[in-house]
Amino acid sequence: MNRRMLPLALALLTTAFAAPAMAQTAWPDHPLRVVVPFAPGGVTDAIGRLSAEWLGAKLGQTVVVENRTGANGAIAVEFVVRSRPDGYTLLTASASQMVMLPALTQLPFNTSRDIAPISIIGSNPQVLAVSARLGVNTLQEFIAYARANPGVLNYSSGGNGSSNHLAMELLLHRAGIQATHVPYRGGSPAMQAVLSGDVGAYFGNPSDIIPHLGGPAIRVIAVAAPDRMAALPGVQTVAEQGFPGFQAQTWNGIAAPAGTPQDLIDRMGTILGTACADGAFRTALERLGTVPVCSTPAQMREAMEADGPQWAELVRVAGLKLE
Repeated sequence: MNRRMLPLALALLTTAFAAPAMAQTAWPDHPLRVVVPFAPGGVTDAIGRLSAEWLGAKLGQTVVVENRTGANGAIAVEFVVRSRPDGYTLLTASASQMVMLPALTQLPFNTSRDIAPISIIGSNPQVLAVSARLGVNTLQEFIAYARANPGVLNYSSGGNGSSNHLAMELLLHRAGIQATHVPYRGGSPAMQAVLSGDVGAYFGNPSDIIPHLGGPAIRVIAVAAPDRMAALPGVQTVAEQGFPGFQAQTWNGIAAPAGTPQDLIDRMGTILGTACADGAFRTALERLGTVPVCSTPAQMREAMEADGPQWAELVRVAGLKLE
């Protein structure tokens, strides 16, 4: 090479190697998108919006929320999995899609391989609400009603394979009763079905149920947690009402497509990990009936790995399978 050309060549090489680094440090230079697997109004949607607002404020960039419903969240997860792993497309992940759905059916993705965890924002014990038309006020009365009216009882859920679906099927199995499953596209429409009397029961997220407490349309008769909820102190746990050890809890968080640069994952994880220390953010979660968590990426990965076998066992015990 001509010696007079050497400085120019070195300059071009320096520019070529510096360009990716400059592009990476510029992130985010345009709006991010958080994909929610369920309809607006449910706990997953609410947590997704809270997280998007917090993340956007800390990054100094707009974070747009996009609802993509269907197939109990599998449509949204597949969309995110197939998105460019550049830190601009995120998922409002829940235990329903990350660990429950894979135990129920074959999926075109593998959540442990294709999803990069960022943070669990909060956990949600399931709460059993029944239509006032049933005339029951306790879990034992509910079970007695189902036995006395075979083929009559039905219940709603946020979709096939959702935490709502699995919680109720586990209870039916433990109690030795039957009911017809009526799936909806999210917790909010599932709750509306109970309020309207279209279905008899919903074993759902606290955020779907708590706003309707004290109204004439429903009765809240059980909580599927180890202890009573602070938001529902007068409601007994399922365990207190004759089913020792019964628990059905889920969690919601934020994740990204696998392959997203680790420094971006860590940066978002650090930001979201501090959110629960903020009083307003924490209060907003608690109003949903959600227990604040705000984990690290590693802690979310550990939860996915620990919860998978647990829910697979529940699916086996309840005899469930999605075609």
